Amino acid sequence: MFALRIRTVAAGLLLASTTGVFAQDGSVPSVTDVVETTKGSVQGYEDDGIEAFLGIPYAAAPIGELRFKPPQAATEWEGIYDATSLGAPCMQMYAASGSRVSDFTRQMQSIFPTSGEAKIDNEDCLFLNVWTPESDEGARPVMVWFHGGGYSYGSGGWPAYDGRNLAEKGDVVVVTVNHRLNAFGYTHFADGGDEFARSGNAGNLDLVASLEWVRDNIAAFGGDPDNVTIMGESGGGSKVSHMLATPAADGLFDKAVIQSGPGVTSGKPEEAADLSAALMEKLEVTSIAELQAVPAETLLSAARAVVAERSSSGGFGGPNFGPIADGDVLPRDPFLPAAPEQSKDVPIMIGWNKDEMTLFVGAQPWFGLLNDAALDRMAQGMGGASPALVAAYRELEPEYSASHIAARAMGARFAYGSYILADQKARQGGAPVYMYRLDWETPVNGGMLKAPHTLDIPFMFDNVDETRVFVGAGEEPERLAEMMSDAWISFAKTGTPSSELLPAWPAYSPDQRLVMSFDIEPEVLDYPEGEMREIMAAARD
Repeated sequence: MFALRIRTVAAGLLLASTTGVFAQDGSVPSVTDVVETTKGSVQGYEDDGIEAFLGIPYAAAPIGELRFKPPQAATEWEGIYDATSLGAPCMQMYAASGSRVSDFTRQMQSIFPTSGEAKIDNEDCLFLNVWTPESDEGARPVMVWFHGGGYSYGSGGWPAYDGRNLAEKGDVVVVTVNHRLNAFGYTHFADGGDEFARSGNAGNLDLVASLEWVRDNIAAFGGDPDNVTIMGESGGGSKVSHMLATPAADGLFDKAVIQSGPGVTSGKPEEAADLSAALMEKLEVTSIAELQAVPAETLLSAARAVVAERSSSGGFGGPNFGPIADGDVLPRDPFLPAAPEQSKDVPIMIGWNKDEMTLFVGAQPWFGLLNDAALDRMAQGMGGASPALVAAYRELEPEYSASHIAARAMGARFAYGSYILADQKARQGGAPVYMYRLDWETPVNGGMLKAPHTLDIPFMFDNVDETRVFVGAGEEPERLAEMMSDAWISFAKTGTPSSELLPAWPAYSPDQRLVMSFDIEPEVLDYPEGEMREIMAAARD
């Protein structure tokens, strides 16, 4: 299987028309010089001053007897590894949806190709991608991206994550990573013995292995292994949160950015073991060895069915395959009862988008049709803090429709978790924490989305022109991209986010909860959505 990974560079470039490898001007790019890694030689392609090395294996293919086990070292290869095309995404498991599929949704698939990746996914998927400026100068800051999609789907190869522009603008090295997902990365065998004791966190151990690869190899690509920032959005933000508390990752990075995905707590071993037992029962197997022999697609289908059966919403918000606080790989919840001591000296930037949930509920049949009475009935049916949140958001956003108020109330958890994480980090002392909220609203699709989940990604990656379907036309998205990519680059270089387009950005503290608002006219806000945070905290007590 591994031998299939070795592709000739010449063949890769001849196939550029089918793999999508083109320079910015549309021409077929030239190859890079050969770079030596610890496992062998690699060669990528050059795109107008930026070199791209795609699909580099950082660990062995986790198939057969390696399924469910911690990542193993990649095998050394002979010859030159063709790094001109992306490696396969890991096995994808996203919940089936009965929502409307609009033209806009289909257009969004061009930058977040969730369903398309299910057609090409593979267990042999432990690849990473590198973008680096073309020069002999080394010791550049390194920005490592962990993809979104929760722990169920996604890859480092999504077009929205293309690191070319960020590498050029910041004179930095950008890395994106694939890792095992869903049942392949997070099936916990409580009675599996030492060999499978870490199976419930295998996907997160892949992330550790990718950071070890960066430590051992990134200098050959012009990067500084002693100046590494890990970043992620949504599920990627949770992954960053977990790395901050994972002993095996200690010392492998220096700064962290958590975008719309605060990982305050983790899964519990008992619940994970129950899910694993249900998976084995569904497949009618009685041993791990039998489960290792199940075809990947069969295993994936059974895992999807097991998750759906345990949730009234088809898996969203219910039990799922994800990392656990197993007392070994992850000693405890990442940020409860306190921030992890191992990351005390790691600066953190954390934030959320004002209207996170419109991306998820905008295609629901009810969205756009709610009136106030229907919204009140919905909130009462959801119980908990929902009625109070709806009332508070009505007062905060009097111009919002009932549907947008519903979305804001559903998304309050993003602010809530971000504040908890920031408070824990700030109380610890040590390195500072900086908070932000993206308030600028995209005009696409009639302005329906406002400031949704994932809108920050095109801006901090400086990929506006490549994502106009999402951010819209004109100069406003360009201004947001300039200020946000500035801030991310500054943070990666110095540990302090800044831009000439931003006011001074003070560090966050529990006594002065200041948050940078990213908008056409950015400003520092005093504890935005703090009332909603207090409402949710009271409901949980």
